[in-house]
Amino acid sequence: MPTSTQQKVSPSTVNGQVVVKDLSHKAHETKPPAHHVNFNRITDEQFQAAADHMKLEPDIQMLLRTPYRELIVQIPVRMDDGHLELFHGYRVQHNAVRGPYKGGLRFHPEVDLNEVRGLAALMTWKTALVDIPFGGAKGGVTCDPTRMSRRELQTLTRGLTQKIDMCLGVYRDIAAPDVNTNAQVMAWIMDEYGKKHGYTPAIVTGKPVNLGGSLGREAATGRGTMIITREACRAFGIDLKKSTFAIQGFGNVGSWTARLLHELGAKIVAVSDVHGGIHDPRGLDIPRVCEHLKSTGSVRGFPGAKDVSNAELLTLKVDVLIPAALGGAIDHQNAEAIEARLIIEAANSPVTPKADTTLRRRGIAVVPDILVNAGGVTVSYFEWVQNLQQIRWDEPHVNAELEKRMLAAWQQVHRISTEQKLPLRVAAYVVALERVAEATRQRV
Repeated sequence: MPTSTQQKVSPSTVNGQVVVKDLSHKAHETKPPAHHVNFNRITDEQFQAAADHMKLEPDIQMLLRTPYRELIVQIPVRMDDGHLELFHGYRVQHNAVRGPYKGGLRFHPEVDLNEVRGLAALMTWKTALVDIPFGGAKGGVTCDPTRMSRRELQTLTRGLTQKIDMCLGVYRDIAAPDVNTNAQVMAWIMDEYGKKHGYTPAIVTGKPVNLGGSLGREAATGRGTMIITREACRAFGIDLKKSTFAIQGFGNVGSWTARLLHELGAKIVAVSDVHGGIHDPRGLDIPRVCEHLKSTGSVRGFPGAKDVSNAELLTLKVDVLIPAALGGAIDHQNAEAIEARLIIEAANSPVTPKADTTLRRRGIAVVPDILVNAGGVTVSYFEWVQNLQQIRWDEPHVNAELEKRMLAAWQQVHRISTEQKLPLRVAAYVVALERVAEATRQRV
């Protein structure tokens, strides 16, 4: 049976000939599941709060919130069992007044145009906030990669690259890894694009180092999260070495954040992955948790720790909570139960607008995603620069440059938040929108 995330193409016979029927149009008629996070609505509400505060001109608002291009493609893939499936792919290019479009590519069952549109806008504000010369884009394919073979994923990736080729370019649109994509997927995109355009390593970032990727890129989003967490703790009077931390999500971002905070002496008492979480109030040995995850496929069952659900982890009494999984983890249903003093948004939109209001009323500070997880796109920029100049930076240099960018962004956001008495999220959007708005005024 076809899944709801992949469109089955049913063959029939007419006059002895096999005919393939495209049933993919049904995908756009189905409503998303009830728990589906509306990234587009969330991003739009956050944009509007900052635009109203800034008294941004209506015509500039119109230009800033309207995507430049939205592309939907269909990618046929011959599956390993011989049947043909049709997948939907998306690429939304939101804004490029400050530089070429930049944004990740995700493979996930819940990918749709609305989600990609919202995440593309988020990238525009994120790149502006850390002041790198990129605009914002996002892409995705509606699929369940956990149920696909390596050959099927490669065929899907190459097919997507062929279909969106006209939108890509070193100075037009540069892709990167996102949910369920990685360095290998980027290598396939680079290779497929290169068949038509020649060797072009700068067409993607997050590649294997051997193919022109940057040292430090794998840990970049987690390192950026660590830097912002360290600075936010300092600003809010939280002693990092005497405080407790919980991290929801132990993928690339969550695991690197945990490792780097552990190295700073932070006591991480709970972590979780898609299967569930673990809790030990004495503090987890994070390097050993990473080994346990590698050997068993989950953090659950870690010796000496109590198994907890992802929902339970969010409501533990800790000083700092870091949601680093998918969006919408903290919503109107659980916001009242949050016990943390400070929330660091490592995932995209893990706190919904309603939850944001509740947390603010309860005095719980939230450091926004467009600042916290900007380390990945920042080191992607470094990778792009290295590819264009055909040089390689060593890892200490990459990390030092990342530190400078993240610190500058934090200091500006915190200053505006303090001076104008704004939530950190609104302050971050004010910084980003002003940069994009000014570039727009100069162009039009």
